Amino acid sequence: MEPKLLMTEAQMEESLSRVADEIIADGTEGVALVGILTRGVPIAQWLATIIEKKQKKAVATGSLDINLYRDDLSEVGAQPVVRPTELSFPVTGTGVILVDDVLYTGRTIRAAMDALIDYGRPRFIKLMAMVDRGWREFPIQADYVGKKIKTDANENVKVMLQSIDGVNKIVVKRQA
Repeated sequence: MEPKLLMTEAQMEESLSRVADEIIADGTEGVALVGILTRGVPIAQWLATIIEKKQKKAVATGSLDINLYRDDLSEVGAQPVVRPTELSFPVTGTGVILVDDVLYTGRTIRAAMDALIDYGRPRFIKLMAMVDRGWREFPIQADYVGKKIKTDANENVKVMLQSIDGVNKIVVKRQA
């Protein structure tokens, strides 16, 4: 079955611009955007660029690898790939907005919070998800959402990004 287009690049840009306005309204002083590897990182960078254009002031960004914090580590593979976490700011005392592509069960975000806290005690942790597709298994909700949709259990939401996939768009695929 052919994937269904959920968002075009222009629609993604529009959603990120709206989210940037919400973040700016909440305040960006002492706040950093931390992308969860892999697709959360370019989304965080894209969002940071929009925020910087709007407020004429940069916002710190970083990347967070959560592979060793996953509760399904044994299912990922015998040798999980661990990529570097890059945080160019002290986590302690900083307000952190975790950025991820798709919010689904909440397990990724739980792992990300565990990983982040190993680097210090943030002033707060908030969550930005490009797509919230429902089906939560943990009591985790996004503070900022690009698009909220209802999905079936047999559907997969794929956020495609220029730096990884060669195109910016979001599709929903039905699994066999």
